[in-house]
Amino acid sequence: MTSRGLGPLCVVGSINVDISVTVGELPIPGETVRGRGPIRGAGGKGANQAAAAARLGAAVRMLGAVGDDTDGQAMVENLRRAGVDTSGIRVVAEPTGTALITVDAAGENTIVVCAGANDAVEAAGPFASDEAVLAQLEIPPHAIEALAASVPGFFALNAAPARDVRPSVLRRADLVIVNDAEFAALPAVSAARLVVVTHGARGASLWREGERVLTAPSPAVEAVSAVGAGDAFSAAITLAVHAGWSDEVALAAACAVGADAVTHVGAQPRLRSLAEYR
Repeated sequence: MTSRGLGPLCVVGSINVDISVTVGELPIPGETVRGRGPIRGAGGKGANQAAAAARLGAAVRMLGAVGDDTDGQAMVENLRRAGVDTSGIRVVAEPTGTALITVDAAGENTIVVCAGANDAVEAAGPFASDEAVLAQLEIPPHAIEALAASVPGFFALNAAPARDVRPSVLRRADLVIVNDAEFAALPAVSAARLVVVTHGARGASLWREGERVLTAPSPAVEAVSAVGAGDAFSAAITLAVHAGWSDEVALAAACAVGADAVTHVGAQPRLRSLAEYR
């Protein structure tokens, strides 16, 4: 069920099958540790954000690509069940993207991504003027640049994983979302008009024109897995800012969504409507 207070959203991004194992402690280079699993699940930053946004109550469609394989069919069906319009997802020759994930006892994780079909993602408009568009950096740079040039309305970029972004894209973006490590690795991001930086269990901060203007704590929870938390946060902050919520309310709600996400296993947790996190 969609919420009247949230505008429509198009997510342009990656779709992966996640292969996860759990360990007591993350291995250091050269170390072998025992793990439990593997567990196959739905993932990809784009798919995670689309599923989260739909579960938060928005009308969501997704543009992406999967392979002509059983993983691709399963990932598209999973998005349909979450309430996402999947008619814009293409089937291509490359195999469906894959992420190899290791999660430790504290919920921290390491992830290796094999792009596969995600390298074939295109920015296939047109986009409605009242439709927010959210993208991430797990798709080709030319697709991001095409979005920046063609989206007529609200354009949000989750600059993750960290890699160079053209200044023209950062100037165009209405919202840029990064974590601490990405913020440090991409100094040009600080000049964007609106930046939200996540700090894990410490919450998040909001920056305007290079100045930090607001911080919000994260609710204390029993963490199970942080794999989908950043993507749930990104969906929530994009929907809230696009809906015109105040900075304080938007940031607090997104932190609450991210905290809820870490209490669930998997990259696409069940969530309540966004209004319930205010």
